[in-house]
Parts: sequence; structure tokens; C-alpha cells
Amino acid sequence: MTKAIRLLLRVSAIAAALLLPALAVPLAVPLSAAEEARAIPAPAIDEPAGATQSETAVLAGGCFWGVQGVYQHVEGVLSAVSGYAGGAKETAQYYVVGKGTTGHAESVRITFDPRKISYGRILQIYFSVAHNPTELNRQGPDTGTQYRSAIFPANAEQARVAAAYIAQLNKAGVFDGAIVTKIEPDKAFYPAEAYHQDFLAQHPSHPYIVVNDLPKIGELKRLFPGIYRPGPVLTVAPTN
Repeated sequence: MTKAIRLLLRVSAIAAALLLPALAVPLAVPLSAAEEARAIPAPAIDEPAGATQSETAVLAGGCFWGVQGVYQHVEGVLSAVSGYAGGAKETAQYYVVGKGTTGHAESVRITFDPRKISYGRILQIYFSVAHNPTELNRQGPDTGTQYRSAIFPANAEQARVAAAYIAQLNKAGVFDGAIVTKIEPDKAFYPAEAYHQDFLAQHPSHPYIVVNDLPKIGELKRLFPGIYRPGPVLTVAPTN
């Protein structure tokens, strides 16, 4: 399948979600084998608890709809914004990023309260629920460098924690293959277009969401019941 066809399919999914009413009840389906969630050990090295009142983490793990949706259901997360990281400001546009030539990855900026949840726990959710860190330049049905697994640390401490955790997980052999997640420092984040924000929450019955993303919310609740938030923290204020 060419990049143009993949982009067309995503665009069609967006158009359908925006133009058609949602189905009455979302379907419950299991995660694909490629993205199966699993319990993994917490990071042995983490940031000090409650060092500040607010901190940000920028993570890329495939389509940002699902990654944003996962973190919107995590206690201690103040906001989760879909966007682009890894490339220039001028190319931070969905239809341009979709070509796979900009250096950008679909990413999510997570603002969280480190007094309630640590950066290490944010990463634990990222590796165990939000995506499959062993898939190179793809996640599920989406392929290309714009869907790569990447961490964009805000500072040297985040980079140190992330690198140590990747090494820890690889050594423990918790995944069937090696973790391919790259740590990419000194990269700016650019918010995505408004129609991408809260996509999972706004369109829970959309086929793409039902198949690829809703199962992640169920796995978050199963693996992290103590910090699962039933109602998502939204980026865009509800209109009803």
C-alpha cells in the first residue's frame, strides 16, 4: 500500500467521523497481536516525586488519536494534546506530515502533575498500553516514519530516565523483540489541527477507533486500575 493510499484512508476516516453520526454503542474488540498490552515492571530509575507542580512529556507511538485517548484517562494528567514533533514548524500540518518526509512523528504532549504521577509511570503506560515499542516505523495499520516510536524529552533528566527504562526493559526481555523507541532531544512540539483533538472521546464508535484504540482504554483500566480515570480530561470544551 502506497503512502498516498494510506493517507487517503486516514483522511476518509476523519471525514466520516466528522460528517456521520456516531453509532449508538461502541463495539468491544481485543487488541491486535501487534499491539497487545502487557504488564511490565515499573522503572527502576525515576524522577524525584513532586519536584514541580506541572511537567510535560512528549511521546510518539503511532496514530495520535489513541495515544491522546489513553492519557486522557490517566489520573494526574492535566491535559493531553495531539500534535507533531521531530520536524520544522513550517511542515507541522497533517497532510504534509502524512507524506512521511518531514521528520515529524504524530505525537502527544502530556502535561501532568508529578505530585500525583511520575514521569516514569507515564513511560510505563506508554510502553505497556499506549503502543507497541518493538514495531519499527509503524503501529497497527499505519506505516511510515510519522508513526514511529519516539520519546522527545523535555530535559536531560527525562532523557536519562527514558534511556535507563528502555535498557531495563530490554534486559528483562519483557517483549518478544528489542525496543526500537528512539530518544530525540531538543525537538519542538506543534499542536495538531483542532479536528484531531479529543478524537477518541468525540468519535468512540468510529471503526478506526473501535478496532485500534478503544481496546487500549480497557487495558489501561485493567493494568492500572488505581490511576484509571473513567471520564477523560478533554482538550476542547464540550459543545453540548
